[in-house]
Formats: sequence, structure tokens, C-alpha cells
Amino acid sequence: MRTNAKALTGLIALGVFVLLAVIGPWIAPFDPSTRSNALLQPPSAEHWFGTTHLGQDIFSQVLAGTRSVVFVGAVAGVVATVLSVLVGITAGYLSGSASEGLSALSNVFLVIPALPLIVIITSSLPETSNLTIALVIGLTSWAWNARVLRAQTLSLRRRDYVEAARANGESTWRIVLFEILPNLYAVIASGFVGTVLFAVISEITLAFIGVSDAGGWNWGTVLYWAQSQQALAQGAWWWFVPAGLAIALLGTSLSLVNFGIDEYVNPRLRTGSLRGVRMRVGFTPVLAKETS
Repeated sequence: MRTNAKALTGLIALGVFVLLAVIGPWIAPFDPSTRSNALLQPPSAEHWFGTTHLGQDIFSQVLAGTRSVVFVGAVAGVVATVLSVLVGITAGYLSGSASEGLSALSNVFLVIPALPLIVIITSSLPETSNLTIALVIGLTSWAWNARVLRAQTLSLRRRDYVEAARANGESTWRIVLFEILPNLYAVIASGFVGTVLFAVISEITLAFIGVSDAGGWNWGTVLYWAQSQQALAQGAWWWFVPAGLAIALLGTSLSLVNFGIDEYVNPRLRTGSLRGVRMRVGFTPVLAKETS
């Protein structure tokens, strides 16, 4: 991963967002909810991203909202990944009614539209905190990764080293943890990154349509107020462009990391992987036989 330019770029950008999520509310120059007399002002030396119709500093709102976005994405990614690993690997390794039941459960969650289901669940809950939204997203977005892990486990459970471990009398949990699971790390990591990206987009969408608490700040909340106050019609581009760019940059960083993991898993996707390879002692090249 360190030698992959795309993955390294994505990791650096993602690290910046994580750092801003930790220290963002502390380094924000203003309270994101504090009003002032600088109403709907463009970017300036005092207000880097301009102000809202109430004089609130948009730069502080974007910084404060980073923590919510990263928190929801991380928690939802962990919850969905844990469920997908438990269900997917268990359904792939076991056989009989247990495997069929878990597979059917995955299919049920797979065919249900995820975002409408999240909207319905969060709308019916009495409280929609960041943790609640993260848990709802995580509990409803694990099915696809579980199907992928089940398919990979089905192809691994009959490999020679697994059969040898089974013949030696190894227990089921030991075979799964030490023989099958290490071969699925890259797939699990790729699924985790994809789930984090989906969770981030889902939380921003919920805030933008007004389902989540509009009092707490995240990038979707900034876009919600910009849209409700017709920022585009007023020419206040600075109200929605910074939050939109932040969403795009975070999504790009996660996608770059995912591309790097895909190239690590599938050598066919690697570009220039054979460049700079030098002959070493004991390395004997194999040449294709010439045909007449």
C-alpha cells in the first residue's frame, strides 16, 4: 500500500480529515452557531468561507461538522463489517440449514433499498443522535459485503491447507480464524472502506433532507440551511461550495484507498507492477517457448 501512489494519496487525505475531526471544533475561529452582524458576507480575511444569512461563520461550521461525518462513517463501517464477517464467513463455511438461513437473511437485506429503510427507521426514532444514525446505517448496510465474503469462503473451505487442518483434528473456530480469515483481510478492508463511504453519504443525505437533528453541525446540515435559504438564487456560492468540496475530497480519498486495496487483491489491476524489477541471485526467469 505504501508503494501505491493512489492508495498513499488517499491515506494522506483521509488522515487529514481524521485529524480535523479530532481538533476541528477546537481550532474553529468562531462558534458555528453564534450569530453576528456580518450577514451573508463573501469570503474574507476574517471569515475564510464567508458567512450565512445569520452571520454565522461557514468555515467554523465545516470544521465542526467534520467530526460528525467521520464518527458516523467509522462507527457504521465497524458495525457493518463485523456483521458481514460473522454472517458471511459462517454462511460460507457451514452447510445445511444454518448456511441457507444466513444466506436468505442476507438476501432479504440485500433487496431492501438501504437509504429509504434508513430514512424510515431514523424518522420513527424519538432521538436521532450521531451514534443512533451510525448504528442504523451499520445495521442495514452489511448484506452486500456478507455475500462477497460468503462466496470467497465457499472457494476457500475446500482448499488443500483447510482440508489438511481439518484432517489434523483442528476445531472449526481455529480453522476459520487461522486458515480462512487471514486470506480475507483484503476483501474485508475493501468492504469496510466502501461501507464508510456509503455511511458518510447516507448521513449527509439525512441531514440535507432534514431527517437528522438540524441543530448539530455536519456538512449535510450546512447544505440543508443553504438550500432552505435559497443560497444559489442569492448568489451566495460560498455557502454550499466548501461543504460540497469537503464531501467530494473525502469521497475521493476513500475511493483511492479502495482502489489501492483492489489492486493489492487483484494483481491484474496493478499498473507497472513489473517495472524496475531487477534480477537477483537464485531468480531464474522462465521464458515462453518459441513457436514456428
